[in-house]
Amino acid sequence: MNILLQATTPVPRDIPLPLPLPEPLLVVLLVISFLAHIIFVNLMLGGSVLTLWAQIKGLKDKEYDTLAYEIAKTITVNKSLAVVFGVAPLLSINALYTVYFYSANALTGLMWISIIPLVTIAFLLTYLHKYTWHKLENNKPLHISIIAAAVLVFLFIPLIFLTNINLMLFPEKWGTVRGFMSALTLPNVFPRYLHFLCASLAVTGLFLFWYVGRKRYPFENYFHTLTRYDVKKKVYSLAFAMSLFQFMIGPVVLLTLPSKGVKWNLIVVILSGAAIALPAMYWMWKAITGPPELIDRHYRKVIAAMTITVLLMGSGRHVYRANALAPHKKLMAARTAEFESISAEARRNPPADDAPPVSNTAAGKGGRGAAVFQANCSACHRQDQQLVGPPVTEMVSIYHDNEQGLKSWIKAPGKKRPGYPQMPGFPQLSDADLNELTGYILSIK
Repeated sequence: MNILLQATTPVPRDIPLPLPLPEPLLVVLLVISFLAHIIFVNLMLGGSVLTLWAQIKGLKDKEYDTLAYEIAKTITVNKSLAVVFGVAPLLSINALYTVYFYSANALTGLMWISIIPLVTIAFLLTYLHKYTWHKLENNKPLHISIIAAAVLVFLFIPLIFLTNINLMLFPEKWGTVRGFMSALTLPNVFPRYLHFLCASLAVTGLFLFWYVGRKRYPFENYFHTLTRYDVKKKVYSLAFAMSLFQFMIGPVVLLTLPSKGVKWNLIVVILSGAAIALPAMYWMWKAITGPPELIDRHYRKVIAAMTITVLLMGSGRHVYRANALAPHKKLMAARTAEFESISAEARRNPPADDAPPVSNTAAGKGGRGAAVFQANCSACHRQDQQLVGPPVTEMVSIYHDNEQGLKSWIKAPGKKRPGYPQMPGFPQLSDADLNELTGYILSIK
C-alpha cells in the first residue's frame, strides 16, 4: 500500500523544526479555537441570510423590516469576533500540518489569495448596509441589494475555505489538481458545504431565540403586531428544521468521505455526537408544539446538548484528518529522515564535482530539460556515480532506445534494486516538461 501511494503521490520532505507546543496540546487548541471561530462565522452568515429574508418580507410587512434591522445589528459584532477567534486555529493548523496546508494554498492559488479582498468587501458592505438603514429608507431596492451582495460574498468565502481544507487531505490528488475549479470537484466538498449552511442557520436560530428573549431586551418598543413568542417560535422552528436536515445530510457527508480516513474511531465519535443531539431535537419539538408559556423550558438543556455535539463533531473532523493523512505522513517522515541522513553524509564527504551532467545537445536545446532535471532529479542522481539513486549513465544504458519507457518510469516508478530506496513518482510534471527531461537525460554523454 505504501509503495502504491508513493508511486502515485508527491511526497515532499517535512520541515525538520520542533513544534512550538506539544502536539496533543496543539490538537486541543486547534479543535477548541476552530469551534469558537466557526460559531461566529455561522452567526455572521446566518444573520446575513435572515436579515436579507426579513428585509424582503418587510417590503409588505413593516414589522419584518424592523426584525431585519434588529438582526442586522448583530452581524458586524459577530463578524469581528469571527475574525478574532480565527487567528488561533489558523496558526495551529499551520504548525500541525504545514506542508499539507501550504500545498493546498498553492494549488488553489489565486482563489485562496482572493479571500482577503473578498472578506474586506463583505465587511464593508455589512457596515454600509447597517449605517445607511435610515438614509435609504425610501430606496429599499438599493438597500436590499447591499445586503444581498454581502450574503453572496459570505456564501462564497466558506466554499473557498472548505475546498482548500478538503484538498490538504488528499495529497494523492495534488498532481492532478489544476487550480480552484479542479479542487472543487473533489469528493465531499459540496455535501460538507451544505452541512455547513444548515449549521449556520441552526446556530443563528438558537442565538436569536436567546437574543430576543432577554428580559432587558425592549421587544415591545420595536414591535407592535409581532409578539416576542412569535419571533422566538419562528427562530426556534428554523433551528429545529435545520438540525433535522443536518441529520439527513450527515450520512451523505459520511458516505462521500473517501474511505481512507473512515475508521471505527471516527464512526464512534460521529454517532456519539448524533446520539446526544437527539434529545435536543425532542426538546425543541416539544417547545415549538407546546403552550407558549413553556417555550423556554428546555432551552438551556438544548444548548448544553448541542454544545457537546458540536465538540464531538469538531473532534471527528480532526480524527478523520489524522486517519486520512497517517500513511502519507509516515512516508514523508521516512523521506525526511532519508534526506537528513544524505545531507549529513554530504556535509561529511562533499562530492568533488557538483556540476550537472554534461549533455550532448547544443547549449540552447537542452536548457529546459537541464532546468527540469536540476529542480526534480539532481538531489538524487549524478552523472556517473551513485548518490541516492543510480547514475544518469545507467539510465541512458537502460532506456537509450526506449524514451517512452523512461517517461512511464518517471511518472510512476516501482522498486527494482534492494540497495536503492523507493523513488517517488512525478505525476505533477507536464507532458512538455517530461519530454524535455527525458530528451535531456538520454542525451547525456
